[in-house]
Amino acid sequence: MDKRIASLADATAEIGDGATVMIGGFGGSGAPIELIHALIDRFLATGSPTGLTVINNNAGNGHVGIAAMIEQGMVARMICSFPRSADPVVFTDRYQAGRIALELVPQGTLAERIRAGGAGIPAFYTPTGFGTDLAEGKPVAEFDGRSYVQERWLKADVALIKAETGDHLGNLTYRMAARNFAPLMAMAATRTIVQVSHVVAPGGIDPEAVITPGIFVDALVHVPDPAQEEDLNRAGARYPEVTA
Repeated sequence: MDKRIASLADATAEIGDGATVMIGGFGGSGAPIELIHALIDRFLATGSPTGLTVINNNAGNGHVGIAAMIEQGMVARMICSFPRSADPVVFTDRYQAGRIALELVPQGTLAERIRAGGAGIPAFYTPTGFGTDLAEGKPVAEFDGRSYVQERWLKADVALIKAETGDHLGNLTYRMAARNFAPLMAMAATRTIVQVSHVVAPGGIDPEAVITPGIFVDALVHVPDPAQEEDLNRAGARYPEVTA
């Protein structure tokens, strides 16, 4: 099945109000900036989607990407490991004003909860967080003399991820550290939407090099020259651009 979609707008058109959205990226590495901004464009044009739960490693930087989504009021809840990063002013202001909720998850636990969602494992036990506020209200069990906290899987309605190369069938490779959470999120979401820098015909990727098989991908959009979050922030970019 050909997974190619003509435009970013078409790829994000079915994301509805109240959706849970996983967004790939470790800071700016692997962040699907163009897909995020296409979703913001739709919100500005139609007022939807809103009330989103966003799952990501952090809560955005500057005024682009996830931070821009938060700034527009699209996000009701963040599930992340690092709500305070290089320039977290947008999230910080909204959180302190009580306008966005936060579920703080240790980074390894976050990755494993997403992996569990994709693998069909509803819960697992980890020692991380035991005895801290993060374990409050969660089941605890002892194994071999050590206490472990039960954590639940994470699943999503939609995953937005960025890959380096994809073929028409949705098979993907990633560029170095940009791989991060993307393969796990592709498995844990009902619908996975991918922006790729290079599109090749089926057979154009060595099967041994495929990281995410096409069975986990629903839509593929060609973005040949993707923006980098850190470059945008160094340039003082803001999305959407504010004009006088």
